[in-house]
Amino acid sequence: MTNPAVDLDSVVAIDVHTHAEISAVTGCGSLSPEIEAAANEYFKVTDTRRPTVDEIADYYRQRRMMAVVFTVDATTAMGVPPVPNDEIAEAAAKNSDVLIAFGSVDPHLGRAAVREVRRLVDEHDVRGFKFHPNVQAFHPNDRMAYPVYEAIAELGRIALFHTGQTGIGAGSPGGAGIRLKYSNPMDVDDVAADFPDLKIILAHPSFPWQDEALAVATHKPLVHIDLSGWSPKYFPPQLVRYANSLLQDKVLFGSDFPLITPDRWLADFEQLDVKPAVRQKILKDNAARLLGLVVD
Repeated sequence: MTNPAVDLDSVVAIDVHTHAEISAVTGCGSLSPEIEAAANEYFKVTDTRRPTVDEIADYYRQRRMMAVVFTVDATTAMGVPPVPNDEIAEAAAKNSDVLIAFGSVDPHLGRAAVREVRRLVDEHDVRGFKFHPNVQAFHPNDRMAYPVYEAIAELGRIALFHTGQTGIGAGSPGGAGIRLKYSNPMDVDDVAADFPDLKIILAHPSFPWQDEALAVATHKPLVHIDLSGWSPKYFPPQLVRYANSLLQDKVLFGSDFPLITPDRWLADFEQLDVKPAVRQKILKDNAARLLGLVVD
């Protein structure tokens, strides 16, 4: 899965967590206007225009960074179709010097979701799949999703799970009906135990379950943690401590762009007490290895 288009020596960082939230083809977004407005308020977003995938590529190319980009297919639970997987994958292939495509499937669709996993890998060579249990309304250890994980593991791809509180729906009446219970990383521990060959990323500092996420990543060899969705100045001290020591080879830079920009994230990360050698691993080396951009 190495990418000959990538000159890793010229890449300063790899952002493993960016969202395609608007389709260049349909002009439609992946969230309802009400929930998108609430997310902008929660994250204090000043530029509310969502970039297309090609615009995301230009943004990261200017910064000499690479980015993993994906949508979230929560059609069953949210009633809003995602940005098409094919659109993201085709744009990423066109911008393969900076973009890496992940897919997303609706776990409620059963065998159709499994077929979509296989199709996206066969036709587009996507490197992984994004799950957001809160907006998709499922527990990651629900057996309905196991055939999907089986296919991802068999194909040697990555499963990336949102964990912890979500800004989606935050501040809306009733949290827009989105339930936080689905994003406890201990649910993903079951997945890691039942699929020992599946490469997993726990996305975000996992408030209020940070210690659980650290325990899972320490205990399960193929579980990683990305640091997206929070400014580093708010990271819990135990997360920084583990990133500097036991988990230094398993922690990954992620921003949550466009809700949090890599510029803001990196400026705050610069102030964090992280060892220089570990800083390099977090910003680039760990992701390059996990994504197959380098061969051990």
